[in-house]
Amino acid sequence: MGFRKNHDRDESLVSPGRRRILGLAAMAAASFAMAPAIAQVQPRGERVLTFENLHTGEKLKTTYWANGTYIKDNLADINHILRDFRTNDVMPIDPKLLNLLYALKLKVNSNKPFGIISGYRSPATNTMLNANSSGVASRSLHLEGKAIDIRVPGQNLAGLHQAALALRGGGVGYYPGSGFIHMDTGRVRFWNG
Repeated sequence: MGFRKNHDRDESLVSPGRRRILGLAAMAAASFAMAPAIAQVQPRGERVLTFENLHTGEKLKTTYWANGTYIKDNLADINHILRDFRTNDVMPIDPKLLNLLYALKLKVNSNKPFGIISGYRSPATNTMLNANSSGVASRSLHLEGKAIDIRVPGQNLAGLHQAALALRGGGVGYYPGSGFIHMDTGRVRFWNG
């Protein structure tokens, strides 16, 4: 059997099993094409993050992951600096959020500290903020240690926002009036505040 001039495939010659395999291959190729940029973070070496809590003045530069393993004591230090500064309540921060921040750091090619507007929020703080602002969700991922509001010194906020969107690692909020972006490990979505 020869090729047709227009290279159309005669679907009647493709078996149902082959069609299924071709369909699965197409789906796999599409998922790789849409894979979040976070998946491209190196699997070996060290991941270092630098923070400055803009409310307390505390600073932290730490290696939170090395050679395939999260470093427990350093994660505790991150949990502390990202605590609810109003109540001093500490919550374990989702490692996926740290990986998102690391990927963002690489994407914008910056070694400047992430300026922390808000990390973990206790239920009391979130309720208070929700009552006083239309931009605070009552069931915020900040309550679970899965969200952060940040800025980066010397980085254009619009550019930082675009870089965060490109990661496709979760929710991204843009608050130019307040000078920060929100990132979380929830479903991929975006909004302006």
